[in-house]
Amino acid sequence: MDHIKALIEHYALEPHPEGGYFAQVYRGHGQVTSPVHGEVRASATHIYFLLPGNEKSRFHRVLHDELWQVYEGAPLRLVRGDGTQFEALVIGPGCPDHFAVVEGGQWQGAESTGAYTLCGCTVAPGFEFDDFTLMTSDMAARLPKAWRHLA
Repeated sequence: MDHIKALIEHYALEPHPEGGYFAQVYRGHGQVTSPVHGEVRASATHIYFLLPGNEKSRFHRVLHDELWQVYEGAPLRLVRGDGTQFEALVIGPGCPDHFAVVEGGQWQGAESTGAYTLCGCTVAPGFEFDDFTLMTSDMAARLPKAWRHLA
């Protein structure tokens, strides 16, 4: 737990609405028009995202593509899908892949497979909370049982 606290302090991480902790560390200077809704967004954004083992990244969706990279700690179990069908990926140390893509509009949730996972999340066009939706309890009740704990 001391190392988790040290990471939170070092990167000035704050609680994220989906769970875990984050700090935005990059916002592209260029602007682009979103192909989803036509609003102007930064070309890309990047955050550090820390997921302690006792927390979950609750199911949510972002309207634009998101790339997850694992930097430190245990592998990350990332679940993505359209709301009816889901797949689970494990990325990070000791795994074939250290990053994964969640396409814009897909539901996603995640959990550390150990004490913690420090990730990076890159969104393009750039992330705005207006483009972020947490899964409702009604939708969560219809999830496959294996993934309800992430809702």
